[in-house]
Amino acid sequence: MPIAQLLTAEQLGGRLDDPELIILDCRFALEDPEYGARSHAAGHIPGAHFADLEKHLSGPLRKGFSGRHPLPSVEAFISAARGWGINDDSTVVLYDDGPGAFAARAWWLLAWLGKRDGVFLLDGGLKAWKEADLPLTTATPQSAPGQFDGKPDNELLINAEQLHLLLGDPDLTLLDARALPRFRGDVEPLDPVAGHIPGAQCAVFTDNLGPDGRFLPAGTLRQRFDTLRGERPREALVAYCGSGVTACHNLFALSLAGYPLTPLYAGSWSEWITDEQRPVAKGD
Repeated sequence: MPIAQLLTAEQLGGRLDDPELIILDCRFALEDPEYGARSHAAGHIPGAHFADLEKHLSGPLRKGFSGRHPLPSVEAFISAARGWGINDDSTVVLYDDGPGAFAARAWWLLAWLGKRDGVFLLDGGLKAWKEADLPLTTATPQSAPGQFDGKPDNELLINAEQLHLLLGDPDLTLLDARALPRFRGDVEPLDPVAGHIPGAQCAVFTDNLGPDGRFLPAGTLRQRFDTLRGERPREALVAYCGSGVTACHNLFALSLAGYPLTPLYAGSWSEWITDEQRPVAKGD
């Protein structure tokens, strides 16, 4: 069974009374950092705890050194997970408004720390939940403190120096999850330098989804990533994006497609450009 698993709104609706179930609301907006907390307070899936991208799913910024969303420390994320009530054997369901990028970041963090069974993304997110006419609440969930005991698997990470050394390796498949205009360097709304890491391919994360906002079938995703990879080995694939968030959506989709978990360049583009010695490419 792939590590990445999906749950439909109807399936989740039938499991809300499961005492082992932990739901995390991961809604966020880059242009409005308070959007997620505000939206959660206005109405969320019953039992859902709020997981904030910047407060829980990221660590402190190191201006001039880190990307925009550095990984949280192991200790900080384990503490947050326990606060949400997560145990090693909990069933965890993650959602955001729908595309799944912020939920996928939480999925990746749990996988990084060894929680690889019983973790689901709500397919279609809160949009699908609302379309199914399922209930929302403003009640604060109550969960006993969890005993999650995560341990990092740093084989799932690659840093800037390691990636720099790999550039030009004919086996490397480097996937950039950002939209094509940002990849090309035509526009850059978030970071001070436009472009992409040399040798990367544009693999826009939203292309993992169908018109209904749900993930494409596993076979379709496999075809997508096989085409991007070509004849290069599966084991030499690295994912990145602007700040290490939407790349997790590609990693989730890769897992749905049957690929093994492969490394994330967590600092991503916003970290890469903090060192002027690192090369930058533009265009296709």
